[in-house]
Amino acid sequence: MTDSGPPAIPSGDSEQTGLGLGAAPAGAYRVLARKYRPNSFEDLIGQEAVVRTVSNAFDTGRIPQAWILTGVRGVGKTTTARILARALNYELPDGSVKGPTIHMPVHGVHCKAIMESRHMDVLEMDAASHTGVDDVRQINDSVRYAPASARYKVYIIDEVHMLSTAAFNAFLKTLEEPPEHAKFVFATTEIRKVPVTVLSRCQRFDLRRVEADVLMKHLAGIATKEGVEVEPEALGIIARAAEGSVRDSLSLFDQAIAHAAGLVRADQVRQMLGLADRTRVIELFDALARGDIASAFQEFRDQYDTGADPVVVLSDLAEFVNFVTRVKIVPATADNVAFGETERLRGREFAAKLSMRVLSRMWQMLLKGIAEVQGATRPAAAAEMVLVRIAYAADLPTPDEALRMLAQDGGSATPLPSGGSAAPRGASSPPVSATSVVSAYAAPAAAAMPPRSAPTMARGGADSMARPQISALAAAPQQDAALKITTFPQLVALASEKRDVMTRMALEADVRLVRIDDGRLELALERTASRSLINDLGRKLEQWTGRRWTVIVSNEPGQPTLRSQSEAQKNERERAAESDPRVREVLAKFPGAKFEVRRLATDLAEADAGIEDPAEPVDDDDES
Repeated sequence: MTDSGPPAIPSGDSEQTGLGLGAAPAGAYRVLARKYRPNSFEDLIGQEAVVRTVSNAFDTGRIPQAWILTGVRGVGKTTTARILARALNYELPDGSVKGPTIHMPVHGVHCKAIMESRHMDVLEMDAASHTGVDDVRQINDSVRYAPASARYKVYIIDEVHMLSTAAFNAFLKTLEEPPEHAKFVFATTEIRKVPVTVLSRCQRFDLRRVEADVLMKHLAGIATKEGVEVEPEALGIIARAAEGSVRDSLSLFDQAIAHAAGLVRADQVRQMLGLADRTRVIELFDALARGDIASAFQEFRDQYDTGADPVVVLSDLAEFVNFVTRVKIVPATADNVAFGETERLRGREFAAKLSMRVLSRMWQMLLKGIAEVQGATRPAAAAEMVLVRIAYAADLPTPDEALRMLAQDGGSATPLPSGGSAAPRGASSPPVSATSVVSAYAAPAAAAMPPRSAPTMARGGADSMARPQISALAAAPQQDAALKITTFPQLVALASEKRDVMTRMALEADVRLVRIDDGRLELALERTASRSLINDLGRKLEQWTGRRWTVIVSNEPGQPTLRSQSEAQKNERERAAESDPRVREVLAKFPGAKFEVRRLATDLAEADAGIEDPAEPVDDDDES
């Protein structure tokens, strides 16, 4: 991983420089990933946080005994480990450097051997092929001996998570108290598989994925050194396909150079990677957003006939949906040069026109559709059905559109499209969000209902009804600094105000009010009531009001419990809502939909005087 400047080590063939990883015959080609491998911290790209931390540690002499490097493949874990080994043992022939340093302008005595992985004091071990406890025992035995020529013995263990449990246990004591001349550098792609007992003995560095625009600059610099002509869009495709891996980007670039045999073009890179033309993906997206299934079918078939994989087409489509969503949230995303000019311009256009609900729906349908296509015996047919679902869903109304449609002509709504017969909309219709629920305003039902029980919303997909609620305790009159309670709703609200949830629930569900006066309460109990309820209630009322209360159990039946009253009120509201013509119209047009009754804002004000819905506190976020 190097920047666009010249590499620290000359990049000629190994037989000329003597720096190749192993002898190479005359004229042998070295792949770009090896030819431009970093040799110093200045050459690392995209890992500024790691470089800064290591630099400060070396400058202050706070060098740990062990590091562990983690990250995805190809971000430079092993390369960074070798650079660390080189920095620990950096030494010039004249002896001017007396200790570890990250400033290595020229190659020192040990640098070439370390970077070629052949220095006798820098031992590299692949834990994927040396997983046993015997391999670790050999390290434990050799670590006691001083280095032969270098300043430190450095043990680089790649894919350390592959070690067995016994091998990790054998390492613990050595890692905790290693000799002063020994350092350990671990590298892994699966940090979660490394025991915490090992992690606690190491300094951890997370090597991040390299951004696509940084990779583009890196590849452009290498193309200049190699004398290769390449289109910027082609570099962007390679950088995105590498997914943050520098090694992958160099390998793909190597392959693209061989594939093109000249100017590296974007269309050639797409063909090499099996990707669909980005412009054609955008056209497919446009057809789906307009609900034009005929155009979408034609565009998909054209791509399929040219060799595009249906899964790749849908994946590219999902990637563009994600891009448009990001542009909608963060418009500066469209300034990233890693994306093509057409992609950035159309992305801004779609982000301005489409709502977040539309984009979220398309993403969910594509995410599910890709999995279906991957498991289908006929992927092309399955992909077409996914496109059909997306295009037809573009014609579904949003809740606010359904409200407007039902409000037209005094409640005579425009006929809504049927999922089985109506065709998707054309280009002239604005794209709307599809949802499985329907919201409709049923205002006329308010006149037919008792106060504080008007239906406000009809929603599909929600089986639960709005629970009746309790208003907050109204400001009760004060008498001799003692709280006066004269109604049962005030008593329940007082328990809620005191945050005594158990008492409030018992008052709602387990007692039936007979009569209440200030200081006296007569109740009839349900079978579910606690035996200690009466004593507990008397004691708590005395604490809350500042006076003694007489709480007795009466033989009279009393009023229904608050919960029973709440259920009766809810049923009454539902019956009133069902009789409303607008609600019936919505339910007829959307079979299976269910409605929810919520209180109007005016009900909230009326609830201040006493109990409104005796089940739960008022929710000020209810829609009206």
